[in-house]
Amino acid sequence: MARRGKDKAGARGFVEIDGSKGEGGGQVLRSSLALSLITGKPVRIHNIRARRSKPGLLRQHLTAVRAAKEIGQAEVVGDEMRSSALEFTPKAITHGDYEFAVGTAGSSTLVFQTVLWPLVVTPGRSRVVFEGGTHNPKAPPFEFISRAFLPLIRRMGARVDATIERYGFYPAGGGRFAVTIEGGVTWRPLHLQERGSLTRIRAEALWANLPKGVADREIKVLRDELELKRDSLKARKVDSVGPGNAVLVELESAGCSEVFADFGARGRPAEEVAKGAIAEVRRYLDAGVPVGPHLADQLLLPMALAGAGSFCTMAPTLHTTTNIEVINRFLEVDIQLARESEDSERYALRVGADEV
Repeated sequence: MARRGKDKAGARGFVEIDGSKGEGGGQVLRSSLALSLITGKPVRIHNIRARRSKPGLLRQHLTAVRAAKEIGQAEVVGDEMRSSALEFTPKAITHGDYEFAVGTAGSSTLVFQTVLWPLVVTPGRSRVVFEGGTHNPKAPPFEFISRAFLPLIRRMGARVDATIERYGFYPAGGGRFAVTIEGGVTWRPLHLQERGSLTRIRAEALWANLPKGVADREIKVLRDELELKRDSLKARKVDSVGPGNAVLVELESAGCSEVFADFGARGRPAEEVAKGAIAEVRRYLDAGVPVGPHLADQLLLPMALAGAGSFCTMAPTLHTTTNIEVINRFLEVDIQLARESEDSERYALRVGADEV
């Protein structure tokens, strides 16, 4: 585990977090809760999600708070819908069998990312079931978690596995996936400087309770635009409470795997969904980096906990820069992020002083 940061509010006070800073959304809340549990430092968050059209705690954020409260036996003030302020005082992290349900199509993968790290660093074994949205815009889909994110943190020493039981698309939700966690990690630094040659590209069109023709049209666009062969394409019908559609493109390389996605919506042509995912893929390939912008954000916290690591990525998102600021409120760890050169689109991120 990384060293604990100096308590910005004094030895006995709360770490004070302004939720309106940076990206001003749920990322601040999730990282603050996870780090509070790990370090044992109480945290007070105000202006929660102040930059969103519906500020304060919504269902998925409230579920994350209550999940963190349960695994950390925490005392909480302000855990109610639309609350803009929260006080969170953790106690002991406890492994066990848990179920956390968002109750809407809100992202269950984001609730997962709140409780993952405290359970990873604490010795013990847990099985955690998450219910809600598994394939939503503006949140990582389950395949990103299972195919891109988890393989990398397992390389760092974490012992985590995830299986999906039911898909949950917006607006019905109702998805369900299970995660097993063997806690008590011995961290290994991760360095991802170069992507290396691509070894495989595969694409899927997921569909549920819709005409199969939707997925077939997406597959045609994926085949033509990415020049993929038949064995690299799949239209897959999945089990879901309501209708839904998603396009997923996975790129495997010598360094790591990346997953890019786009999602169907009422009135949105299937071809547009496929082209949305393709646009993400092309931006990533043109940048020539191993780590895409969303994966960069996800790797920050485990690298900070390890105290060392590095990767090259694209221009950082507000989620990434905000996450760095929140991490530095809790942990004494040096995180450097800089553009490699004026004419380069590559950014280098380094944690600690560990050499590549």
